[in-house]
Amino acid sequence: MPKLKTHKGSKKVFKKRKNDYKIGHPGSRHNTGYKSRKVNRKKRNASTLSKADQNRLKNII
Repeated sequence: MPKLKTHKGSKKVFKKRKNDYKIGHPGSRHNTGYKSRKVNRKKRNASTLSKADQNRLKNII
């Protein structure tokens, strides 16, 4: 069976940690001037991927 290629788009978005994957919040890149400060602050912090999505990502990355 041939090897699976790495999905380059996913590789750039998700960061592998010890037990999970780190992912940034969507909507934090541009047009932040009209969003509230609270929203912009919360989007700075990274979030983790759910267990179901982690299982789908194992073969891709």
